[in-house]
Amino acid sequence: MSKITMRAKMQVSKVERFNGSDRITCNAVAAKSYPEDGSDEDNTYAKFSPSGELSLTIANPALLGVIEAGQKFYLDFTPAE
Repeated sequence: MSKITMRAKMQVSKVERFNGSDRITCNAVAAKSYPEDGSDEDNTYAKFSPSGELSLTIANPALLGVIEAGQKFYLDFTPAE
């Protein structure tokens, strides 16, 4: 069986701060328009993953208050065996 992997590019759209945790909401990168030559890297991700949403609650003390709205992250998906 071949190993399936996928990389998504997500942008944090919302951050909620709580006592001892942060909840972040991310959406797949997208723009109203991209250069015709495809030179914007977000274009590559939006083409193959045009929509998506992910919500995570983070309780790792080292990460609390670190992630901000507007930041972009790569999310790698690999099978858990």
